[in-house]
Formats: sequence, structure tokens, C-alpha cells
Amino acid sequence: MSGYAPSEAARRSGFSLDTLRYYEKIGLLADVERTTGGQRVFTDDDLSWLLLFRCLRDTGMPIAQMRRYAQLARDGEHTAAERHELLRHHAARVEEQMRLLQRQYDHLREKIRFYERLPGAAPGPAVEQATAVS
Repeated sequence: MSGYAPSEAARRSGFSLDTLRYYEKIGLLADVERTTGGQRVFTDDDLSWLLLFRCLRDTGMPIAQMRRYAQLARDGEHTAAERHELLRHHAARVEEQMRLLQRQYDHLREKIRFYERLPGAAPGPAVEQATAVS
């Protein structure tokens, strides 16, 4: 049986071994193959799912919605419209969060500039400005 050992799947996905076990337990990952000795073996398909879960988790999607998406995908092509809508709604929430972070970042930078203009203010290490989100 070819595939990836749990440690390699964890390294490639950026998830811990505990998270991989948890995702399998709650049904995010379905039907993970096992060796005759019972060790999990992750396929390229499993890794693709893990990369998607990394994206969704890192952008704040709740586990319940991730589970819903995974179940819809397993249910077949007739759920494509619902999956599309779920991702569209999530993307809208991410965009709003990005706008909020940009406003907060701008406020923070203005406060830093205020302190840098004070008489006797020692110049601090430069904060590299990230690409602005429009």
C-alpha cells in the first residue's frame, strides 16, 4: 500500500498528529486507509482535503461548517451548488475580517507615527508595511 505515514501527512499539511486523528474521529477525513498492522496511511486525496481544511481553519471557518462541507462533498455532485454557497458565504466573512484588520492596522500605524514624532522619541525598529488590502 503506497501513501504517506501519519508523520509525513502531518508535516505536509502543517497539522499535528493529534489534529489528524481528531479530524478522522469527527468525520472530516473519511475512510483513511490502514496498513495490515493498523497504521493509518494517507493518500494524495487525503492530503488535498487536509490542505483545504488548513485553508478553511486558518480563515476562521468553524469545524461544524467544515464538517458540513465535507459531508456535502461525499454526498455527490448534486450538492455542488450548496458547497459553492457555503464557500461564498465564508469568503464574504473573510473579506470583512480583512477589511477590519486593515482598518485596525492603519490605526496602529498612525499611533506608532504619533509616538515617533514626539520630541526625544528614540526611533524603534522599523515595522515592515504589509501589502495593503483594498
